[in-house]
Amino acid sequence: MIARAQHRFARISARKARLVVDLVRGLPVSKALDVLKLTPKRAAGMVDKVVRSAWANAHQIDPHADEEAYRITEVRVDGGPMFKRIRARSMGRAVRIRKRTSHITVVVSDEKKGAKS
Repeated sequence: MIARAQHRFARISARKARLVVDLVRGLPVSKALDVLKLTPKRAAGMVDKVVRSAWANAHQIDPHADEEAYRITEVRVDGGPMFKRIRARSMGRAVRIRKRTSHITVVVSDEKKGAKS
């Protein structure tokens, strides 16, 4: 069984979020949550929330599911739209500030039903 969750328009750049996502790719859900709890990056809290949501979605489908039986099979961070702002610079110039967003997607699946271990 496959369950997924998304956090769209997360206010962090995709490059920073990918550093955290790479730590939990392929781990069982319980170990991934432990790793995210101890990761001192701001994106870790966002990814933790999405992993918990994906696990809750899987638990909603199969209430007898065990956290150890589910593994993060796919986790993806895509770039979202940018907020464009202007900052004043010297001699009357202005530069554009790009406030980046990202879309975080987590897919968890049951190991015994065909997922790679």
